[in-house]
This record gives sequence, structure tokens and C-alpha cells, in this order.
Amino acid sequence: MTETERIADQLKRAFVGGAWHGPAVFEILEGVTAQQAMAHPLAGGHSIWELVLHIAAWSRAASRRLRGDRAELTDAENFPSVKDSDEQAWKLSTESLMRAYDELREGVLLLDDTRLDQPIIDGMSSTYVTLHGVIQHSLYHAGQIAILKKSFSER
Repeated sequence: MTETERIADQLKRAFVGGAWHGPAVFEILEGVTAQQAMAHPLAGGHSIWELVLHIAAWSRAASRRLRGDRAELTDAENFPSVKDSDEQAWKLSTESLMRAYDELREGVLLLDDTRLDQPIIDGMSSTYVTLHGVIQHSLYHAGQIAILKKSFSER
């Protein structure tokens, strides 16, 4: 297995399942309703929906960087606002996250291992550090989502 295949495997474990730490992003999102996703149970904290959009934004940014785009996100792109709050809009948001994950994983599988030690973009961290950073970032927010989701079952 090449190193890029290993990174793609780690992405799959983080987003889809089979991770050592526990549930992956999509496993945690199972059963979350639009109403729950919109809720802000912690004052000043983000909602599940906002976190999903944020994870998707950074997954897309990493994909763009793999293609040579600096992808420096604005505040609005970093934490996009939720425009609609119905179940269909929630489904579209989770599907958008899945597409962002798929795009990133496909991009990783197209990489040659020799690119991993090079900056993803001039002046930025290496491709290797960036890709592992996306995985770590996604799991960090998945943990937040798990806590928010748990708060709904304790009410």
C-alpha cells in the first residue's frame, strides 16, 4: 500500500467508519434531525449543522489546494450560515459533506507519494501535514457533534 493509499484509508475511517477511536463523522450524523442540527444547546457554540458545513468547507479547501488553488476561506466560507432549516435542506447539507469527502479522497488517490513532502501550496504546510490536518480537524468537530447529539438524548 502506498502512503497516499494509507491517507485515503484514514480519510475513509474518519468519515465513513472503521476508525480506532470510535464512530466516524457520518456514523455520528446518523439519526440527527434538521431540528437537532439547527439547535444551539451551548451558548456561543456552533450547531451540528454549522459544524457539518464547516467540515465540508475545509474538505473542499484541501481538495482545491491539491489542485493548486490557495483556497483561503473567508469567514463566511469558514462557517457558512444555514439558509434553510427543513429536513430536505439538512439532507442536502449532509450530501454536500459526502461529496466534499469523496472529492478529497479521490484527489488523494491521484497523488504520487513524492508530492507528500512538498508544500501543498507555496508557503503552506506539506501535502502530508495538510491531509492529516483535515482528518484531525474533521474528527475534532465530529467529537463536538457527538457531544451535541448526546445532549438531545438527555433532555
